Amino acid sequence: MPEQVSEVARVQASQHGKRLDQVAAELFPDFSRARLQDWIRSGELRLDGQQLRPRDRVQSGSELTLNATLEDAVHWTPEPISLDLVHADDDVIVVNKPVGLVVHPAAGNRDGTLVNALLHAFPELSELPRGGIVHRLDKDTSGLMMVARSQRAHTRLVEQLQQRAVKREYMALCFGTVTGSGTVDAAIGRHPVSRTRMAVVQSGGKPAVTHYRVEERFGHHTLLAIRLETGRTHQIRVHMAHRRHALVGDTVYAGRLRLPPGAAPELQQALRRFRRQALHARRLGFVHPGHGEFCEWQSPPPEDLQDLLTCLRQYDSPA
Repeated sequence: MPEQVSEVARVQASQHGKRLDQVAAELFPDFSRARLQDWIRSGELRLDGQQLRPRDRVQSGSELTLNATLEDAVHWTPEPISLDLVHADDDVIVVNKPVGLVVHPAAGNRDGTLVNALLHAFPELSELPRGGIVHRLDKDTSGLMMVARSQRAHTRLVEQLQQRAVKREYMALCFGTVTGSGTVDAAIGRHPVSRTRMAVVQSGGKPAVTHYRVEERFGHHTLLAIRLETGRTHQIRVHMAHRRHALVGDTVYAGRLRLPPGAAPELQQALRRFRRQALHARRLGFVHPGHGEFCEWQSPPPEDLQDLLTCLRQYDSPA
C-alpha cells in the first residue's frame, strides 16, 4: 500500500528570499529536490496553504505543508536470485555484483537482474527510485555497489555522488605499458556514429575525470588502480581506450583481440578465453547516511581475473 507523507515546517529567517524548492529541500531532507518539485507542482506541497511554483520566493515565518503519497517507485518482479551481500543495515546495502549480472531491467533484460534479486530480499526497495540503485556497474564488470534502503539514504547517497565524495576504486588490466600515474579529464558523450557506444567528445558531452596509477607491469600489459571522480557510462573503458590503453577483453572499445608477439600458447589461450572487460570495482567508501561516519568495503577480484593475472605473471614478465 502506498505510504502517506504528512509533514509541516516553517521557513527560517536565514531562508528568507530563497526559492521554494530550495527551502523545501532544506526543510524536508529525506526527499530529493526533484521529487519535492513534483509535489509543489501537483499541490501536495503548499506554502501557507497556497499552490505555488518551485521557483517562487519564500518569506521567513511562512509554513510549508506536505501531504503527499509515496507511490511504489518500481513495478519489477522480485526473483529469488542469489546475492553476495557484503553489508546490510536499515539504510544501505553493499552488494558484490558478479560478472554477467545486469543491474536493472530494461529492453532485452526484463528479468534476472540485480534489482529483481534485491526486491526479493528487500521488498521495501519497491518504494524507492530504481529499486534503491544509486549507481551502476556494466553487466560484465564485477564488484561493489551501494544500494539505498530508505528514502533518506537514497537522497543523501545521490548527493554524495553529485559532490564527488564517494570513494570508488577499480582494478583494470589494460593493453600496453603505462609509464606512470595520470589523470584523464575529458568529456564523454554518445559516439557520433555508433550510438550504442560512448566516446570522448569535444562538445555536448558531460565532464568526466578518471585518475589512474600503475599497480603492476607485465611485458605487454599493465594492471592499474583507477579512482573515479565522476560516473559516466563506460567511463573507465572510454578513457583508457582514449589513452590507447584499452582494457583487456573489451570487445566494444579495444577492437580485435591483441596477442603479444611470440606469446606462449598458455598466454594466447588465456587471452582468447577472457571475453569481458578486465575491470573490477574493488573498493567502495562513503559517509553512512544514518550515523554519519565514513565506511569502506573491499572485494577481491573474481576467479577469472585472478587466473588471467596469474598467467600474465608467468608468461608475460617485464623485459
